[in-house]
Amino acid sequence: MPGARVDSIVVYTTRVEACREFYAGLGLEFTRERHGKGHEHYAAVLDGGGVFEIYPATPARVTGALRIGLVVEGTGLPPGRRTLRDPDGRTVVVGPPEAVAPEGVAPEVVAPEGVTPEAR
Repeated sequence: MPGARVDSIVVYTTRVEACREFYAGLGLEFTRERHGKGHEHYAAVLDGGGVFEIYPATPARVTGALRIGLVVEGTGLPPGRRTLRDPDGRTVVVGPPEAVAPEGVAPEVVAPEGVTPEAR
């Protein structure tokens, strides 16, 4: 869709700090926020102006499945595309802009210390 871009990604979790640490380890810079009487949460502004937020799960907003693709540099991972799992089991594909696996070739699966990679 021409002109479309991601405005926000909101992750609901019972493990707010663990998820913040995981995504901060991928280069996202979080600030703690609270809007009015809402829940305290973390937010990171993405290139292009979108926002990535981590909120505590509630009975109305439970932890759910989500696949996230992030173009990142300087993660400490070996060069190339990587498929990881965050602390709640969500699939997170990370890599620099040029790290696109050729069709039919699965990317190498590597995870930072303490993170379980997705089995391919």
